[in-house]
Formats: sequence, C-alpha cells, structure tokens
Amino acid sequence: MGGGVTMIFTLILLAGMMFFMTRSQKKQQQERQKLLSTMKSGDAIVTIGGLHGVVSEINEKTVFIDCEGIILEFDRTAIRTVTPGTTVTTDSTVTTVEPTETVVSEETTDTADTTTDNKD
Repeated sequence: MGGGVTMIFTLILLAGMMFFMTRSQKKQQQERQKLLSTMKSGDAIVTIGGLHGVVSEINEKTVFIDCEGIILEFDRTAIRTVTPGTTVTTDSTVTTVEPTETVVSEETTDTADTTTDNKD
C-alpha cells in the first residue's frame, strides 16, 4: 500500500509543477502583449535580431523603425524590448565636461632608528 501513496504524491507534485510553469508562461506572454500594444512613435526599441532604433510609425501588424535615417519595416512580433518616451534632440549649446584624472602619489618616508649604545 505504501507504493500507491508514493505514486499519488509524485503525481500531485508533477501536476503542481506543470501548473506553476504554465502560469509563469502566461504571465510573460501577457506582459509581452502589453508591451507591444503600448508601443508608440518615439519609443526606442530593440528587435530580436539586435537592431536598435526609434519607432517612427506603427500599423496593425508592422512597425516602421528609424535607424539613423534609414526607415526599416518589421513585424510587431520581431520587437524584443521597448523603452518608452525616448526623444532625440540636438542642442548646439550643450558643452561636455570630462572629469580630470587626479593622481595621488603616496610618499613613504623611512625613518631609521639610529640610536647606538656605546658600552666600553
């Protein structure tokens, strides 16, 4: 009778694992669908092929991406990540300040103990 209890326990354990695995997959699928549905013009994106660009136009199934002046067309399913609200602005009045490198040198001084005892 002990073998039957072990088998039932194993089946329950496997069913629980299957439940949690499918639940996490559904959750990831819903997050991805939400990400793709909230995508809008001006968002920075990365495709599944690793291409970085900015969304210039969106249709029902396709996304037009601006990659440094070149407009490319992709399916919505080809988008891996979306960074919302990215805007590209060029400002000629901005100056770049680079930090200067400070070199700190440590000086070590050796002091020798020069006490001598004259015992005659």
